[in-house]
Amino acid sequence: MKPTTTAVRAGVARGRIELRQSFTTVQDLWGYLFPTVALLVVMVLMRGSTIPGTEFSRGTMTLPSALGVVVAFGGLVNLAQILTVEREDGTLLRAKAIPGGMLGYLVGKIVLISGMVLVSVVILLVPGAFLLDGLDLSGPGTWLTLAWVLALGLVATMPIGAIIGSLAPNPRNLGVVMLPIMALVATSGVFYPINGFPEWLQWIAQLFPIYWLGLGMRSGLLPDGMQAVEIGESWRHWETAGVLGVWAVIGLVVAPMVLRHMARRESGSSVAARREKAMQRIA
Repeated sequence: MKPTTTAVRAGVARGRIELRQSFTTVQDLWGYLFPTVALLVVMVLMRGSTIPGTEFSRGTMTLPSALGVVVAFGGLVNLAQILTVEREDGTLLRAKAIPGGMLGYLVGKIVLISGMVLVSVVILLVPGAFLLDGLDLSGPGTWLTLAWVLALGLVATMPIGAIIGSLAPNPRNLGVVMLPIMALVATSGVFYPINGFPEWLQWIAQLFPIYWLGLGMRSGLLPDGMQAVEIGESWRHWETAGVLGVWAVIGLVVAPMVLRHMARRESGSSVAARREKAMQRIA
């Protein structure tokens, strides 16, 4: 068996084990459930409010947008956080020491993050479908759209998350990254149609994946009549695929170079130095 095949298989097995373990860890379960419950409460409270110019519930329109944010956070933030933590505790160094270990490590994280995102989407969508009226879940086109937006969204965001995780000195520095991401969420039409914002702000939002993930999810779950409140009064599937595809290409080209550079810098002394600094901060 080829070493690459062995590494990929080991990575898949590792990712599946880590995903199962996440269902038995209190911290991970809290990460699954708390954001879901918080979002559902907000959307239920928004049921009586309508989108301007329509009679459609703002809460229902928020649900697919929130699914897009779940995908973006999984790919960008969760992967970056895992990489920085496991670089600091030496997990990454141990993977580097094994032949094919880095490939297996990355495959495992892809499986883990993809599984976590899929679970988060399901536990948000299923109760949301019962609590909120107006979602279009009847046709196969709905599920096909959700599938390609979810898959392409992960490919577009996970490499960027890997880059962020490779460049961040330690997990505590990720708080700085969260600020611009939260700003993008606020301006990407999650809670309010983006065409209500100033035009310059609309252009900025459309440069990044979060807006397009939300739009893609809305195109799958909302009735066609809701295109009227979108930019150009269209779901813009080709543009969604194009922008997410560009981000995917950029990430897939840059991420391997950054990861290789980061892996070369890893050594026992660097891990020990980071641990010492972490202990000093605790003390």
